[in-house]
Parts: sequence; structure tokens; C-alpha cells
Amino acid sequence: MNCWRRNLKVKLAIAISLCLCCGACSRSNAIIVGSKSFTEQIILGEIAAQQIERKLHLPVERRLGLGGTLLAHEALRKGQIDLYPEYTGTAGLAILKQPPSSDPTAAYMQVKDSYRERFHLIWLPPLGFNDTFAMVVRSHDAEQLQRPALSAAASRSWRLGVGFEFLTRADGLTRLDSEYRLRWSGSPLTMDLGLVYQALAQDHVDMIAANSTDGLLANPVYKMLADDKKAFPPYNACFVVREDLLTGRPGVNTALTMLSNRISDEAMRNLNRQVDVNHKPVTEVVHEFLATQP
Repeated sequence: MNCWRRNLKVKLAIAISLCLCCGACSRSNAIIVGSKSFTEQIILGEIAAQQIERKLHLPVERRLGLGGTLLAHEALRKGQIDLYPEYTGTAGLAILKQPPSSDPTAAYMQVKDSYRERFHLIWLPPLGFNDTFAMVVRSHDAEQLQRPALSAAASRSWRLGVGFEFLTRADGLTRLDSEYRLRWSGSPLTMDLGLVYQALAQDHVDMIAANSTDGLLANPVYKMLADDKKAFPPYNACFVVREDLLTGRPGVNTALTMLSNRISDEAMRNLNRQVDVNHKPVTEVVHEFLATQP
């Protein structure tokens, strides 16, 4: 049975590879929009797809939920997709292998110039929100602090809950400790990122490392502490597009740039909340959002 399963896995891997190769070689005229595999990325990918359809009336193919950063980046470089949403901080660290500037404009220009020179990929202007790390506590604990900021949190010790990446990333716990020197009660409790809010609500931990645009932050029982020393780099969201697409179809640039600075942190939290908490379909949430845009 184990041998049969191994043979089946090999055959499936070969079939998937052939499909990807065939897909790259026999592309249709449709614009192919990709995304990574978490809610916010899928929402942003759908926003790009619907914006192109409604403004340019061009056919769009969706390849949403591709996986992580490296998979999406390689798909874009190889022409398997034409565009996908990315974050300045992620691009600087994961792709360019250099820490981004703490200044949002400088961080954007850094990845914009490097991507065009190295990959012939174009970063469109930022969408308007910064999905950076967020240190979140229960609201009643935040009220006990002098102010709801990380520099004020050193007045007590905390049981910390984090996703696995936060412990290993250079911009994660190491960066937090170097800037704030908070007092931890025991070792951090690691868990799937989708469980950190539950752990906080059930009093298993006192502080969690989350993301600043999480839909659950709309719940008043949680409070995000201000990163008043700017420990975490900016993660401004942008659409990254193949240069040859914009050369051949300049209207895509115009249509997507219309969304620049149109999505605030609060607006992105609300979009995530509608999908993750209210369980509304992504296509419906995006359609309603774009109906409010010019």
C-alpha cells in the first residue's frame, strides 16, 4: 500500500508540473490575477480582477490562493500570472533579502526600483493600508496601562502567544525585544496564527502577535498597542504587475492605480471581518466595496 501511495504521489507531481508548463506555454488572452493563500490576499486579488473587468471590460482569469510569497513571486516572474498583491516589508525581507527602511515612502521606492531593475516587475502605488505586525491585548488590560502603547507595556509581565513565523523572522520577536525589552512570563506559546485570538480570549495568554488589518480587531474586546518606537517595518500593500502587461495594455495601470490610497487600515479590517467573521463570499464583499469607488 505504501509503495502504491508513493507511486501515486510521483504521478500526481508529474501531472501538476506538466499542467503548469502547459499553462505557461498556452496562455489565453485573459489577464491572470494571482494571490497568496490567506483571506486578505484573496480579497485583494478579487478586487484587482473585478476592477479590471468593470473598468476595461477585459477577460480576467483568477488564480487566487497560490500559496506563500515565494510561490506567488515565481509565478509572476515566469508569466504564469500577470499580477498579484504584495507588501513592501515582505518584498524587502523575503525576496530582496534586505531589511526595508522604516520610512514607508523609502521602503516603497526601494522595492519599486529593485523589482523593475532585477525582475521587470512594476510596483503600482500603495493601496493605502499597512498590514504590519500588531501586538494585541485584551481591552481591559490595555486600560490598566498609562497609555495603549508598547513602550508603556513594560510596566508588567505578559504571557505571549505567537504564530510560528514570529519567533524566527528578523522583524518579529527579536525586533520587538530589541526595541521594547518587554517582560515575558515564561516562554512564548506558539500556535497556528488562526488560534491566537482564541487563546487571548480564553486567557491562555495576555498578549498576541497578530496583524494590524485582522478582521477580529474590530471586536472591542481586543486592543492593538501602538508601536510607538516603530519597531516593525512598513508593510504597505501594492499590486505588482508584469512590465510587459502594462506595455501591451496600459489601461490596466490606469484602472488599478485608481484604487491607490482608497483602502485604509480600517477599511481593510472591515473587508477581512466580513469574510472571516460574517462568512460572506469574497466576490460579494468585493463587489459591494467597488460599488463605493469612482
